[in-house]
Amino acid sequence: MLGYYKYLGFLVGNLNYFIEKPIPIPEIVLPLGISFFTFTQLAFLADAYQGLAKEFRPLHYALFVTYFPHLIAGPVLHHHEMMSQFAKPAIYRINWENLAVGLSIFFIGLFKKLLLADKIASFARPVFDAAAEGKPLALLDAWGGALSYTFQLYFDFSAYSDMAIGISLLFGIRLPLNFNSPYKAASIIEFWRRWHMTLSRFLRDYLYIPLGGNRRGPFKRYQNLLITMVLGGAWHGANWTFILWGGLHGLFLVINHQWQESILRQWVMTCIPSVIYDKFSLLLTFIAVVVAWVFFRAENINAALLLLEGMVGQYGVVLPLKWLHGFGKLGESLTLYGIEFHDTDTFNAGKEPIRILICLLIVWLMPNTQQIMERYKPALGMLEQSESRETWWQWRPTCVWLGLIVIIATLAILSLNEISEFIYFQF
Repeated sequence: MLGYYKYLGFLVGNLNYFIEKPIPIPEIVLPLGISFFTFTQLAFLADAYQGLAKEFRPLHYALFVTYFPHLIAGPVLHHHEMMSQFAKPAIYRINWENLAVGLSIFFIGLFKKLLLADKIASFARPVFDAAAEGKPLALLDAWGGALSYTFQLYFDFSAYSDMAIGISLLFGIRLPLNFNSPYKAASIIEFWRRWHMTLSRFLRDYLYIPLGGNRRGPFKRYQNLLITMVLGGAWHGANWTFILWGGLHGLFLVINHQWQESILRQWVMTCIPSVIYDKFSLLLTFIAVVVAWVFFRAENINAALLLLEGMVGQYGVVLPLKWLHGFGKLGESLTLYGIEFHDTDTFNAGKEPIRILICLLIVWLMPNTQQIMERYKPALGMLEQSESRETWWQWRPTCVWLGLIVIIATLAILSLNEISEFIYFQF
């Protein structure tokens, strides 16, 4: 079913390149949430076949498959986590603490979606549209668009993850943690332990390990990694850009594993202070992720390559005209080195870098939602994922937090003035 609805049109379109008489591409409407309710059932069937599934009540199974908070954009649920919760009588009674915590998390997520993700999307869209039309982009425009999309996707997916956990907690059900500040990762291996955590778990348990994992030597291990990540990329969408994105992350993982096991890494760590090494690793990982997101977002491979060419400066450097006056004599000197100053539609005359900087500070310096709600453990997996201690900024049922959540909720609700789609709904 997943192959028919999601990939038949893609396969027919690619087949038409090799035949004289093209086959009509079928117009198939993708059922909402098909990837998520298909994966949950695949895991259940695989575990039932191996004798690992313990709960078989039809009503609980139907609720597990159709449980709505996760269906649009995850997390990918596992039956042993969910069906055992459905059997608890306590979830069918009102729990005021769960209502307070759940609504707070929901409105934090709604704020992220409407005030952060959607606002910065307006900077990313013109850049990728220009690349799709074949227009070359200068260095600043290209990086501005790539970074804007990097943060748009981050806050969009983080928002949905929060809102799903919050909605589910209203019913007394704890969903698994699916998002844990992935841009704080200091390696690609760590990034995939923090980004779409339940998908990573599914791919590991039902694809990577059955392929042999790391049990058959380094070559087979790296081959299994690449296969897993390419198929993980294809899961996100029927387009070569997603497949290349998955393959690129597979290559990153192979390099990361080789680096961890190399003698050179040990020598570097003895020569460089750990603080500098960690910060450099964080920055390098972030740049690698940004580059890969270009393929994830681009309309096609040519558009992605055009944008990447702009990011390495192949089409020059153009700064907003208003900056020329601010730089003074420095601006005049820069023009001598080939740097141009004029207004651009994509960089919006200097507003974009401020928003990018704000997003960067939030992502790298501020606690995430599960750290704020640490005391109440609203999601499964928080005990092993927790890295924070109790501090003043953690949520409590106080008047101060009530006022703050009311402000957040009000700002978010007032921003509901147009259709706002989650990026992951199409996957």
